[in-house]
Amino acid sequence: MSLWVLFFSAFISSTLFPGGSEAVLAYLTSEAIYPLYLLIFVATLGNTLGAMTSWGIGRVISIKYSYEKLSKESQQKAVERLQKYGSPVLLLSWLPVIGDPLCVAAGWLRIHWLQSLIFITVGKLLRYVVVIYLVGYL
Repeated sequence: MSLWVLFFSAFISSTLFPGGSEAVLAYLTSEAIYPLYLLIFVATLGNTLGAMTSWGIGRVISIKYSYEKLSKESQQKAVERLQKYGSPVLLLSWLPVIGDPLCVAAGWLRIHWLQSLIFITVGKLLRYVVVIYLVGYL
């Protein structure tokens, strides 16, 4: 298994599609072929770029649809969380179920891309460090 598999798994896992980047990271960690810092970097990069893609989708959607036209409760809750807590809530973008809608909502609400990028990256990085720690390699 290669770093490209990890990157694409992490990217897909961070969009609205399901993925298993943690399992790929754990496997590559156990193989001990690549340094841990490189595995964490590639997984974080892929996952962050996927989240920023979701942010971009939210930005495009905001042009055509207003907040009032949201139909899914998860979308409404994501927007409400971002409005209440601001961009730091994007530290939680790694969470299953709510993370992807948070990224879309951030784009929708036009939260500055750099603020979004910073908080998303920190959250994703911490997640992968914890995964490796739980696997027992740190």
